[in-house]
Amino acid sequence: LQLYHSGRYRCSVRVGSGQSPWSEKSAPVTVTVHGVPLSRVSLSAQPPGGQVALGDRLVLSCAVTAGTGPLSFSWHRVGSGAPLGTGPHLELHHIGDEDSGHYQCRASDGDSVAESPLLNITVL
Repeated sequence: LQLYHSGRYRCSVRVGSGQSPWSEKSAPVTVTVHGVPLSRVSLSAQPPGGQVALGDRLVLSCAVTAGTGPLSFSWHRVGSGAPLGTGPHLELHHIGDEDSGHYQCRASDGDSVAESPLLNITVL
């Protein structure tokens, strides 16, 4: 089901053909589809543990356990103003010392926003 499936529904039956068909309609029922709020946003890193060697690649992944609707993602580092990227993954090539810090992903379904816990990335 999607949110747009909410509405009033009824069924009808038509029996017979020819000159005297018989039909009947049910009483209408109202169906309301409720969205599930976003929750349990998690963040993982590859390599695991949040420690990456200078010059290596880091891939961060964001996952949402519950929520309905199309999701959008944004990536943030504490102390950095603009988002670092969008999408469920953030890939950083050739990691430098300036890439150390606390990272977080934010997921949105258009109505609400949920944030992952912070993940500390250390460049070795």
